[in-house]
Amino acid sequence: MSLSNTATPFYYGQFRDAVIRGEIPVCKEISMEMNRIDRLIDDPGIYYDDKAVNGFIEYCENELTLTDGEDLNLLPTFKVWAEQVFGWYYFIDRSVYEPDPDGHGGHYVTKTIKKRLINKQYLIVARGAAKSMYESCIQNFFLNVDTSTTYQITTAPTMKQADEVMSPIRTSITRARGPLFKFLTEGSLQNTTGSKANRVKLTSTKKGIENFLTGSLLEVRPMSIDKLQGMRCKIATVDEWLSGDVREDPIGAIEQGASKNDDYLIIATSSEGTVRNGVGDTIKMELMNILKGEYFNPHVSIWYYKLDSIEEVNDPDMWLKANPNLGKTVTYETYQLDVDKAENNPASRNDILAKRFGIPMEGYTYFFTYEETLTHRRKRDYWQMPCALGADLSQGDDFCAFTFLFPLSDGSFGVKTRNYISSKTLSSLPLAMRTKYEDFMREGSLIVHEGTILDMMAVYEDLDNHIIERGYDVRAFGYDPYNAKEFVDRWSRENSPFGIEKVIQGSKTESVPLGELKKLAEDRMLLFDEELMSFTMGNCIVMEDTNGNRKLLKKRYEAKIDAVSAMMDALVAFKRNKEAFE
Repeated sequence: MSLSNTATPFYYGQFRDAVIRGEIPVCKEISMEMNRIDRLIDDPGIYYDDKAVNGFIEYCENELTLTDGEDLNLLPTFKVWAEQVFGWYYFIDRSVYEPDPDGHGGHYVTKTIKKRLINKQYLIVARGAAKSMYESCIQNFFLNVDTSTTYQITTAPTMKQADEVMSPIRTSITRARGPLFKFLTEGSLQNTTGSKANRVKLTSTKKGIENFLTGSLLEVRPMSIDKLQGMRCKIATVDEWLSGDVREDPIGAIEQGASKNDDYLIIATSSEGTVRNGVGDTIKMELMNILKGEYFNPHVSIWYYKLDSIEEVNDPDMWLKANPNLGKTVTYETYQLDVDKAENNPASRNDILAKRFGIPMEGYTYFFTYEETLTHRRKRDYWQMPCALGADLSQGDDFCAFTFLFPLSDGSFGVKTRNYISSKTLSSLPLAMRTKYEDFMREGSLIVHEGTILDMMAVYEDLDNHIIERGYDVRAFGYDPYNAKEFVDRWSRENSPFGIEKVIQGSKTESVPLGELKKLAEDRMLLFDEELMSFTMGNCIVMEDTNGNRKLLKKRYEAKIDAVSAMMDALVAFKRNKEAFE
């Protein structure tokens, strides 16, 4: 078939018909992407060409192998994804320098040039969907079919993880199953001075995988902006950019250098992660704007597979929404075992919901389960009620947390928190995290002070005014001594030294109060109505030693748990001064 600006892509057409017939369930995000493809079909300026995608499929099925050496047969989803990359083209007019026939001088002429439409493809699909195999096929195709000299990279949170893209290519070289690979692997790598005809043309070397016919190279790179930006790579694959604790945008860094090439391509694949509000969520916000049509960008292909709601976890017929290759690359039994595990082991629930079903959850809740971090609907003021105050000033240069614990007659505790952050820290947050912090500011649990570092005396005065306004009767004060001397000295001068308790961080001090907080949270006896408290409880990870002693682990600088740490200090202060509350 020749170029057509009205034709429906062949493999997409088959997929769309199956969806319309009800054979393949799809989520809202995939439905939005289908609407975007339908708009490309209707656009008279965008052309479909089936030759490139059919060439890709023939190359893969005739030449390539799986990691274990078995023959590769492309999955229907691979064909749909690849068709989106290779199928769409548009034409632009460009000034091109044309030498004169005699070889002396030349002149510029305007020529119409055919360009590939898609430069970036995002695949967010569940664990076990053979994402790395798809990336490997794309890298292999450009390395050996593109006759120009290409520089290609693959990256992931760890170098070993990135090597998963390289492994199937090495196996294909070893097996050399098709005529092209037989030719490319013929000869000896040791032949460096003899006839070039007797040298190997494609092999794995220390650099990566090299094609000596074209001078092309595919190599692994660390997922760090310093190591990625400024490179002229034509093809790049990024694996698991949502899964790890990635603080920088690797895709943006790669694009800066790759955009120097005319037809660059970036394939970014990942399963959903449990690390919230980082750069991954910022990228997803942009992708959702594109899917909704709020931001027009036809050069990006987005396949975002997930369940539409948590209720669909109980319906195996809906699992295809999260993993379209279910039953082919991963069994239904594997999914069922994970569902059973999530029901019986709350600590693994969020990880399974994110990785298997594409439902993003708030942080790893190793300590507090998701239900325990939900805010209470009923808003309470605790006006003029006695309370214990806990303070965590260990990040005092840019973040301070204070938590008020109100003992109630039924054994439960009311919880209120007030936190302080510097404007410098706020301005340096990723977009998704900043949006979250702005929600906390609106509810009044987070106060921003101007400047690079917090003035502890200004924090003290604001907190003192807050206590007076709310009428809180603070009868005990627990604090972590790190960075707290100035604050505590003033507190003891102005409020008497009675009831002030030092709570040193560590397993010896934290283990018992953490266990008590856990039991209170399980029985929903920690009555908090502020989203910031919910957020910090969701970030809590607890480290346990061989004796079963526990302590709070501050896993990530951005994932604040200071309000929980302050709540623990308040609980210790309350227990040591119970007579003051009788």
